[in-house]
Amino acid sequence: MLIKEVCKKYNITADALRYYEHVGAIPKVSRTSGGIRDFSEEDLKWVENTICMRSAGVPVDMITEYVRLFQMGDETFEMRCDLLKAAREKVVEARKKYDDALNRLNYKIDKYEEACKTGVLIWNQETIKK
Repeated sequence: MLIKEVCKKYNITADALRYYEHVGAIPKVSRTSGGIRDFSEEDLKWVENTICMRSAGVPVDMITEYVRLFQMGDETFEMRCDLLKAAREKVVEARKKYDDALNRLNYKIDKYEEACKTGVLIWNQETIKK
């Protein structure tokens, strides 16, 4: 599959794909005799992995390290597991921030919906009045 097709399939830019390959977040992609990237099914799995990890907020350097360890072989199982646990912790932390923001938005929406019905906006004492 050519880079243009991969970009369309995953809604990603060619520059991003090239960057991920350049830094090692995606292993080197095979090329045609003319030097054009030709993504195999295995390459696409790496693209999917990288996109998934990035969308979860995992830093590129962690993804690159995971790929490096994977390429070193089965003796790196424990190190890969530890790296994935660290990545998971970052995702959990980010999720908590989003959950906190969502709870705050829901609270404010509830108060404004109540105010639309009653004509009075009342905040609880413990909340910021903004």
